[in-house]
Amino acid sequence: MKLGIVGLPNVGKSTLFNAITNAGAESANYPFCTIDPNVGMVAVPDERLDKLAELYEPDKKTPAVIEFVDIAGLVKGASKGEGLGNKFLANIRETDAIVHVVRCFDDENVIHVEGDTDPARDIEIINMELVMADLEMVQRRVDKASKAMKGDKKYAHEVELFTALQQHLDGGKLARTFPYDEDDAALLRTSELLTLKPVIYAANTDEDGFIHLDGNPYYKQVCDIAAGEGSQVLPICAKMEQDIAELEGEEKQMFLEELGVEESGLNRLIKCSYTLLGLISFLTYGKDECRAWTIKKGTKAPQAAGKIHSDIERGFIRAEVIAYTDMLQCGSVNTAKEKGLLRSEGKEYVVQDGDMIYFRFNV
Repeated sequence: MKLGIVGLPNVGKSTLFNAITNAGAESANYPFCTIDPNVGMVAVPDERLDKLAELYEPDKKTPAVIEFVDIAGLVKGASKGEGLGNKFLANIRETDAIVHVVRCFDDENVIHVEGDTDPARDIEIINMELVMADLEMVQRRVDKASKAMKGDKKYAHEVELFTALQQHLDGGKLARTFPYDEDDAALLRTSELLTLKPVIYAANTDEDGFIHLDGNPYYKQVCDIAAGEGSQVLPICAKMEQDIAELEGEEKQMFLEELGVEESGLNRLIKCSYTLLGLISFLTYGKDECRAWTIKKGTKAPQAAGKIHSDIERGFIRAEVIAYTDMLQCGSVNTAKEKGLLRSEGKEYVVQDGDMIYFRFNV
C-alpha cells in the first residue's frame, strides 16, 4: 500500500513524514524544500504477529508495510504546471490513497503560502487543481471513446459515463462524489483520476489545539468538508509526533498517557488507512517465518495464497485455518486442533482479519 502525503507548502507535510518514518526528509520554513518525493517504508504494528513470534521464535518476523511518499507542496496553477505542479500530479497518480495535510493552527513564525490560516480555502485550492487535471484526462477519454464508437457501438456507454463525469467535474465537484454503480466503478478506475482516490484529511494542529479539539474551529472546518465528500479526518500534531518518534518503550507510553492519547499518530493513521481502503491482515506462521499479509476484505483463500506466491494460488488445494483469538485462548495450534478449532477451507472461503493460515497446494 502506498500513501501520498500532500498539501500546500508549509502545512507540515515533511514534519509529519519525518515523524512517522524517521527517514529524515528535509524540513524547512520555505516552500518547495521537498523537490523529489521522499519515500519511507513503515512496518504496520500488529500485536498478533508479535505474539506469534514469541510462541514460535522464528528465524524471521515480517510485518506488513506501508509506503509513505512525501510529495512536493502544491500551489495555485499546478494543473497548468505552476510551481512543481506537474511533478506533484505525476507522483500522486501512483498512490493508493491521499493523506491531505491541512494546517489547523496559527503561528506567525511559520510562513503560510496564502498569508493566513484557512483550512477550507487550502483544501479548495488543492481540490480544484486536482479537478482541473482530471478534467483534462476525462476530456481526452471522451474524445478517444467517441472516435472508437464510430466503429463499435460498445463504446457508447463509456462516452455517456465520462461525459456525465466531465459535467460533474466542470461544476467544481470531485470524482469521488460522482454517483456511479458497481459496473461503472471498474471502468472509472481505468482512468487514474486524482479526485477518485480515497482521502484522509490530516488536520495538523498545534499541541494546545490537539488537546482541545472541541474548541478548535479549524478542525471543525475540516470535519465538515470531509463529511460532505465521504472522506476521513485524522487529528494530528506533527510537531508532537516528532517528539513521540524519538521516544521508546515505557518513556513513550508515559508521554502518550500525559497527552491523554492511547497510541501514536502513526498507529492511528495506519488504522485509518486500512479502514479507508477496506484492508485486513492474515497471518502465516512457523519456525522459518511469522508474517502478516495485507489483503482486501472479501478476498477468497486462493487469491490470498497468491499474495504469498502465484504457484500457491495456481496449485491451491485447501487452507488450514484457525482464528488468532482461538489459538490465543488455546495456547497453541496443536491444542486448538485437538479442540476442533483448526478448520479445512476450500476455494470459496473468504479470509477473515486475523486468520492464521497454512496453505496446502500442489504444482
